Amino acid sequence: MSWYYTPKPTVYPAPDFNPSADAAALRKAMKGFGTDEQAIIDILCARSNWQRQAISEAFTRELGRDLIKDLKSELGGKFEDVIIGLMLPPVNYLCKQLYKAMDGIGTNERALIEILCSQNNEQMHHISRVYEEMYDRPLAEHVCTETSGDFRRLLTLIITGTRDPPGTVDPDYAVAQAKQLYDAGEGKWGTDESVFSKILAHSSFDQLEYVFEEYKKLSGRTIEQALKAELSGDFYEALSAIVECVQMAPHFFAKRLFEAMDGLGTDDTTLIRIIVSRSEIDLQNIKDEYEQMYNKTLMSAVKSETSGDYKRALCALIGSA
Repeated sequence: MSWYYTPKPTVYPAPDFNPSADAAALRKAMKGFGTDEQAIIDILCARSNWQRQAISEAFTRELGRDLIKDLKSELGGKFEDVIIGLMLPPVNYLCKQLYKAMDGIGTNERALIEILCSQNNEQMHHISRVYEEMYDRPLAEHVCTETSGDFRRLLTLIITGTRDPPGTVDPDYAVAQAKQLYDAGEGKWGTDESVFSKILAHSSFDQLEYVFEEYKKLSGRTIEQALKAELSGDFYEALSAIVECVQMAPHFFAKRLFEAMDGLGTDDTTLIRIIVSRSEIDLQNIKDEYEQMYNKTLMSAVKSETSGDYKRALCALIGSA
């Protein structure tokens, strides 16, 4: 199964870890006149998330201070966004990003698609639970107020977590599902979007890989070609994201990173979110995929699009290997 790539992070737990020593070093970096940003990068970008949580606890316990508050008062701009993002537990970070995508005027649909369409069921349940704890409203209900139509129905299905668990496969049923997709799209006049939503939001990623193979056998076209011919807008983008994550998640994120840096201006929010949230999952795979797809390294692309402490923090997370 192509879906079973071996996830390789770029950030690992630091050996010989001493949270008290790190807490003291961070305090020293922020105390008095001026801030030693490089010391902050050297510590926080080279620790795993559970180690950062332990540093934060030691900071409070031994120095009587709140590490996140101190960092916020000393840092600014995009550099602050990276460092504070690293300090949050991963699921809280994603919940914050979802909230930010829907808060205020307008909605960042691309952020919703990127976060929601790449999760398995267990991860989705966890995100939904934490979101409600953090914001005192159900994630599904918030998404419903910010989206509409087939796109809203698809995201609601994903959030309410009806996807089969990883490893759930039924090759015979995949043949029937491929036929259902064909009959709902290419095989009829008009498109029955609900069939696409149901199959792509309910089946496990493993099952979907079988479905897509069967679809190609049946119709002679890839599922991507079929989606492009039949659908459009955010609904199309969301289904395409699921297809890409089924086939190769690092490919999906590498493409997102490229789009965030391509053309005029940089989508820093996306750049930070992917690098921070994938650094302990599969950022090494994403880097390898990026280089293969675009014939340049992710590091060189980030260096040309960013500057200062912000650039140094992202590069520390990307790592040189």
